[in-house]
Amino acid sequence: MKKKIVIGVILGAVLLYLSFRGIRFQSVADGLKNIGYGYVIAALLIMFLIQAFRALRWGAILEPLEKVDQLLLFAVTNVGFLAIIAIPARLGELARPYLINQKTHITLSSALGTILIERLSDIFTIMLMLAVSLIFLSMPPWLVKPGILLFLTTMATTTTVVFMVMQPERSLRIIKRILGLLPDKYALLLNRFVSQLIDGLAVIKNPRCLLRIIFFSLIIWSINVLAIYLLFLAFGFDLSPVAAFILMVVLLVGITIPTAPGFIGNWHYFCILALGLFGIAKAEALTFAVVYHFLSVGIITILGLIFLPFYSFSLSNLRERDN
Repeated sequence: MKKKIVIGVILGAVLLYLSFRGIRFQSVADGLKNIGYGYVIAALLIMFLIQAFRALRWGAILEPLEKVDQLLLFAVTNVGFLAIIAIPARLGELARPYLINQKTHITLSSALGTILIERLSDIFTIMLMLAVSLIFLSMPPWLVKPGILLFLTTMATTTTVVFMVMQPERSLRIIKRILGLLPDKYALLLNRFVSQLIDGLAVIKNPRCLLRIIFFSLIIWSINVLAIYLLFLAFGFDLSPVAAFILMVVLLVGITIPTAPGFIGNWHYFCILALGLFGIAKAEALTFAVVYHFLSVGIITILGLIFLPFYSFSLSNLRERDN
């Protein structure tokens, strides 16, 4: 775990250096003076709504396992996302499953399965929006190739997930054969883990819940694009909503890289990279990246800190789950 953190911090520092290289700090400060703060406030409100819809979607995913109180879901969602931005190398992803396991009868393994469903729904929604965007704008080759690879990986993962849910007994038999190569103690633990993980994927069998998940996913990523577009207006960028979507996709690819806490470095670097596609100068792009990062991380930090005293966890808790 320490090795992951050290590598993440070093990589984040490198990307931050590349982001600020050749930039005069005064030019960034000057860029902050002419921002339209009305648009910024509107973008902040949308970022709050995104967190609310994330909690609603997670509730729909968890419903086949247990109907969880919506306030609890909102609180755990915000504390979990605070963990994601606060703990390096994306180890904070374990916080939400850990907390929901502590507050409900849902097992940790099943909770992890719901996070997998959440991630798959995110990718499919973004892929759908990306396909629509291709009608209006050609993508650079360096973005298309990773997109294709991500799509193929998602399809393979989804096929595996569907097979495990539809054929649980057969899946467990296959997994049991594989685990037979391990010592009995570890084989039994992993077999139990996989069984509970399959329970967490149960939402696939529920059409009503699936429709709700798709609906919430479309809202989450559509209003995310709207928030970015409002920030374009705040900075006076003459860019379209399609450009806002492209920036979102590039940024999402960038922050999947496990780096320093708060996505420092990769957020700024990939934001500059995306805006450069539309002719935005590096200094302006960096100023935008700094503000966008501050707002996005800030709203999650504030919401997370509000609920943290009631839904706390420690790094040692996550270390135990990571091992």
